[in-house]
Amino acid sequence: MNFTTDIPAPLKQQAIRFLNNEYFDSAVYALLARKERNKERKTVLETLAKTEHEHALFWKTVTNQEPEPVSNFRIRPLLWMRRLAGLVFTMKFLERHEHEVAGQYRQWLPILDAAQRDRLTVILKDEEEHESYFMSQVDEAIVRYIGFVALGLSDAVIEISGVHAGFLGVMGSTLIAGVAGLIVGFAASISMAVAAYMKAKSEMRQSPIASALITGVSYLLAVILLAVSYFLTDSMITAFGVSIIFAILMSIGFTFYVSVVNETKFRREVIENTLLLIGTTMATYFFGDFVGKLFGIHAPV
Repeated sequence: MNFTTDIPAPLKQQAIRFLNNEYFDSAVYALLARKERNKERKTVLETLAKTEHEHALFWKTVTNQEPEPVSNFRIRPLLWMRRLAGLVFTMKFLERHEHEVAGQYRQWLPILDAAQRDRLTVILKDEEEHESYFMSQVDEAIVRYIGFVALGLSDAVIEISGVHAGFLGVMGSTLIAGVAGLIVGFAASISMAVAAYMKAKSEMRQSPIASALITGVSYLLAVILLAVSYFLTDSMITAFGVSIIFAILMSIGFTFYVSVVNETKFRREVIENTLLLIGTTMATYFFGDFVGKLFGIHAPV
């Protein structure tokens, strides 16, 4: 097959994109491997770098072109991602479109000659099976305890946003509302930590103490962030609005993290979490407003 004459222009550009993407991924894995200290993880990263490099070489033979050089501008954010979000998240982020890419690769099978078709079949197996297997070999604490982080953050976002919403119709002091949120949040964080401890102890898969600390600290950090705006303004509406924005951003950020690591649908999860947050705040606002009027302590916002 003569690539330059037999392949339509759109397919040529697609093959060049495949070449550049595979080469970029191989360069990222190779750099991550050089910086990795854990021997097992280093071996996994080196294997993935070699696999992606072989894929790039295949598309190089198809396109008869050299891959684009990898710029520091593109690769540096991934190094920061590795430090901040962990290795598993970074690997899954790089491979998050693999199912879509595998489908595009499969469309090339009827176009290629017999030898190239056999090689692409092996590459498809790498994309769909081998790479997932190697990633599953990476053991990282943040992934083992991600459920407890989710437990702390999600409960804090829902419960403390509800507490603040309930105070909207009861009092006009942002300071009191902020302090009340912190007190309720501190008590709830202890309760959540104890629940996480008991859960981990019964399942015997994670350390009960680590599970309790992660859940409690995650909850408390979310509580503090949601309460900050109440100490910076005298307007209850403004404080509440900023707090809700923080709540939504935290929910979106963590949902994205979990969706990448667990390979779930990001959009559906975000919509569900946002609707739960809005529903909770509306219900507690109206309840707080009702209670305030009932006992004569209703305050304008």
